[in-house]
Amino acid sequence: MYRTEEVGQYSDVSFSPAWDSNAKTACKRFMDIVVSATAMIILFPLYLALAIAVKLSSPGRVFYPWRVVGKRGRPFIGYKFRSMVNGADRLKSELEPFNEMRGPVFKITNDPRVTKVGTWMRRYSLDELPQLYSVLKGDMSLVGPRPPLVSEYAHFTEYHKQKLAVKPGITCLWQVNGRNEVKDFDEWVKLDLDYIRCWTPMLDIKILAKTANEVFAGSGK
Repeated sequence: MYRTEEVGQYSDVSFSPAWDSNAKTACKRFMDIVVSATAMIILFPLYLALAIAVKLSSPGRVFYPWRVVGKRGRPFIGYKFRSMVNGADRLKSELEPFNEMRGPVFKITNDPRVTKVGTWMRRYSLDELPQLYSVLKGDMSLVGPRPPLVSEYAHFTEYHKQKLAVKPGITCLWQVNGRNEVKDFDEWVKLDLDYIRCWTPMLDIKILAKTANEVFAGSGK
C-alpha cells in the first residue's frame, strides 16, 4: 500500500513501500557509495583527459559549478565538465524564444553555446561524470529525479516540487524513456513521480543498466 507524505510546503507525494524499509534505503546508499567511489578511481585517467580537452577547447574553467536544488528544496552546488562557452548562462536569455520544452526548464537541440568538445561529451554523457562526487557526498544518488537549476526551481508549481521528495539522481526514468522526445515538463515530472511511487533497489539496477545502454549508444544531446 502506498503512503503519502507532506514535504514541507509541497503537495502530497505517493511513496513506494520500499522507502519505509531501512534495509532497502541503506542498500541504495551503499550502492551509491561503492559505485561512485569505484568509478571515480577507475575513471581518473578519463577525468584527466577530459579536463585537458575542455581546457584546450575554449577559454574558461574546466568544471562548471552546477547550482541546483535537491531533496526537500535544499540547494547545493554540484559540478560538471564545462561543455559550453565561457559565460553561457548570460547568453541564455537570448535563446529563450527557441526553448523546446514546455514549462520552467530550458532545452534546445544544437544549442549554439555548446563547444565542439562539449557536443562530444554530451553525446556520451561524459560531462556528467563529476556528479559522482555529489553522489559520494550524499547530495545526490545514482538514480533519482534530476535536480532542477535554482533558477528553474523558482518557477516550479506545487506539482513540480513533488519530484524533490527524494534525493535527486544522475539518471532517472526520464533519461531512459525518450528524454530527447519529452517536450513537456509535466510529463517529465510524471515519470519522476512514477519512480518515487514504484521505487525498489531492483528498479535502480534496471535504470542503471538502461542508462549504460543509452551512454554507449551515444544518444545524449
